[in-house]
Amino acid sequence: MKKKKTKRRMLKSQLLKAMPWFGIDIGGTLTKLVYFEPKDISSIKLDKEVEVLKTIKKYLMKKSAYGKTGHRDTHLQMDNIDIRKRSGSLHFIRFQTTDMCEFLSLVKRKSMACLLKTILATGGGAFKFEDDFRKELNLDLSKIDEVDALIKGIFFAEDQNRSECYYYENCANITECEKRAFDFSKSYPFILVNIGSGVSILAVHGSDNYERVSGSSLGGGTFLGLCSLLTGCKTFEEAIELATAGDNKKVDKLVRDIYGGDYERFQLKADFIASSFGQMHSSEKISDVSRQDLANATLVTITINIAHIARLCALYAKIDKVVFIGNFLRINSTSEKFLAHAMHVWSEGKMEAIFLHHEGYFGALGCLLQMNKEI
Repeated sequence: MKKKKTKRRMLKSQLLKAMPWFGIDIGGTLTKLVYFEPKDISSIKLDKEVEVLKTIKKYLMKKSAYGKTGHRDTHLQMDNIDIRKRSGSLHFIRFQTTDMCEFLSLVKRKSMACLLKTILATGGGAFKFEDDFRKELNLDLSKIDEVDALIKGIFFAEDQNRSECYYYENCANITECEKRAFDFSKSYPFILVNIGSGVSILAVHGSDNYERVSGSSLGGGTFLGLCSLLTGCKTFEEAIELATAGDNKKVDKLVRDIYGGDYERFQLKADFIASSFGQMHSSEKISDVSRQDLANATLVTITINIAHIARLCALYAKIDKVVFIGNFLRINSTSEKFLAHAMHVWSEGKMEAIFLHHEGYFGALGCLLQMNKEI
């Protein structure tokens, strides 16, 4: 009996020390990876495990940009996080999914996953690249439902970081919006709008009570695709940089262009957009438009469409809090302010637009946490 108990304790100890720990979300445009770096590795008995952790740390901390599109978002790093009775840091890394082959080659070359047999993954790419992981790394992908991973990640991040959530004050006037911390302790119910390549919208009533209520094919992938066609930009960062410097009013047709001012009967202000890209049928207007203006108009068009759908979903569900997440909002305060302004004005101040700092990493974080639960 004593030998059996000792054997069980040894087995449990081995399971608790199975490292490295990370979760991965393979999206249509971006792959997001969350890695847990233990603070103290002196208690780890397996030399090979220590060697792998040191290799990862050396490569990870030497720089924040990897290969053509890999990047570690250092400003999102979370320290002093306790997972499975270990304390450490969470690192947030992203790269374009088109570079998956290069990622697998790197992991194989540096033996970063040589001790693992299975990793937890979510996103469509968990199915698309399953054979590649098995062939290149001898790894099986244990797939987690995207929605389940997303919700787990959101509430963990909010619980660990009380400044995770924020909103925009004075958003009735978009030029005067100011970011403020939001108390998310009384969160339920809320509408969750996840803006990635496309858009997925959930109604969340509790930690285990949520459903998908709508979505749209017009999301971040649409913005980047149209911007590339219209301006020749190559990356999301370039597209956002162009959009930030542009003016959509040179591209869109406004209420004042039709009525000469406000449309008072329906309380439509003169500067409301009546038709996105509505000026672009005129050769005279086209000659006066810059790449920046086209990028800004594209960004505003996609953003307003998302706001409309989100508001209708909130109205239908009778919910007044709308949470916007996803990598479309990364380095994109323009869209955040438009979303906050639109939700406030269209609802006459009854709806609140809420945002989270870790934007598009919640699915990958949820995978990491689910691995913790399974083990």
